[in-house]
Amino acid sequence: MDFRHQISSAGTLSSLTCDALLLVVIGDAVDAALDTPLAAALNDAVAQGDLALKAGKTLYLHRPAGIRASRLVFAVAAAPGAKAFKAAVAKGIDQLKGSGAKHVAIGLAGAGSLDDAHAEALVGAVREATYMYRHTKPSAPAASKIDKVTLLCAKADAKAVQQGLARGTAIAAGVALAREFANRPGNHCTPTFLAEQAKKLGKEFALKVEVLDRKACEKLGMGSFLAVAQGSDEPLRFIVARYDGAPKAQAPVVLVGKGITFDTGGISLKPGAEMDEMKFDMGGAASVLGTLRAIAELKPKLNLVVLIPSCDNMPSGSAVKPGDVVKSLSGQTIEILNTDAEGRLILCDALTYAERFKPAVVVDVATLTGACVVALGHHHSGLFTADDKIAAQMLAASQAGLDPCWRMPLDEEYDEGLKSNFADMANIAGRAGGAITAAMFLRRFTGKFPWAHLDIAGTAWKSGAAKGATGRPVPLLTHFVLAQVG
Repeated sequence: MDFRHQISSAGTLSSLTCDALLLVVIGDAVDAALDTPLAAALNDAVAQGDLALKAGKTLYLHRPAGIRASRLVFAVAAAPGAKAFKAAVAKGIDQLKGSGAKHVAIGLAGAGSLDDAHAEALVGAVREATYMYRHTKPSAPAASKIDKVTLLCAKADAKAVQQGLARGTAIAAGVALAREFANRPGNHCTPTFLAEQAKKLGKEFALKVEVLDRKACEKLGMGSFLAVAQGSDEPLRFIVARYDGAPKAQAPVVLVGKGITFDTGGISLKPGAEMDEMKFDMGGAASVLGTLRAIAELKPKLNLVVLIPSCDNMPSGSAVKPGDVVKSLSGQTIEILNTDAEGRLILCDALTYAERFKPAVVVDVATLTGACVVALGHHHSGLFTADDKIAAQMLAASQAGLDPCWRMPLDEEYDEGLKSNFADMANIAGRAGGAITAAMFLRRFTGKFPWAHLDIAGTAWKSGAAKGATGRPVPLLTHFVLAQVG
């Protein structure tokens, strides 16, 4: 899909040549700057009760009089900001994506300025609204015909809008990649598949990609990761991908993504209901690959390393058992009291592996705990870090990317529950504060670098009628990585 900008004014919108004109209305009155045919159409719709100037409302008009575009959509926004603009654009695109429109022009219904955040938000809204999973569903509806989107802006806003469109296009491509990988069923998206896709990205963007197999992980001493993988016939993969946009001497940002391509819970078997959604348990891996793709397209002057420990968590005669003790790459031993707390077991070895890069900062991303869903629901991802500077950067990135997270506590008292009589630590604590104690477990492997953890169990996918991956937190991560350019 082609995204571009065009300089125009509110007084000339009715003469634009396009298949569809989508105008975002802000406020509870028709702006006097809007040209006469459009103002007349909008005023009449309001007067006749066909459109209320309330956030979320839309109106579709076909071949309206005096307007060159054959389709016209008004979408009402709650406020002038990028978040409200994105929501209005998404509503408007829903009205158009099933039509024959190929070129959609989008602008404000009246005076007002747009910036890079609006432009980025527009790309995200359009790409999200028109995404359709079809890899294993040939009966899926036909793809939207929209292939060109023009953002209408004032001359003074053009440079910022152009920058926002470029950034938004890269991020949206990363989100789409993450959604596509996570949506694929476990028999399609395997650790081997993820490794192959990482190599494909490497060839496309000239990245360095290395894939470690079981023997290589055994040689390194990744006992914790290997323990999770030992119950599955599917070969494990440890993926290392590098984007080098700065001198080698510059410490890299490291992203670690949990890559459990299917999670049965192992011997601590999950209930059958909704277990199909455990194909999404590699959402962390998908998101860091999506972020890598976005960064590779934007080409910032920094170094980025992506680490993905990937395997299945299955019950079998060779699977790890509750009570087993394993030795992690760090040398610390772990008593596995619950085999369904497997994400932290593969991440801890990846975090130790990250030490060799002498990173500036490490962020791990994982669909880690149901407890985080209980705590925060499906709107905010859980953010855990003891570093106030990193926390501020992550929160700022979440706001910039319209991809919210919420900082959770990491007080030392939460560490008490991880004590074990038979190992250096247990892999679970009590039921209370489960998302926090999981983060405290990971923290034990991060003493040599600044670190943050994102628990995306509530945000990486949706259930119900809209079941599917969201591609989060690619926008948050991309903005965070970009902010590290020094």
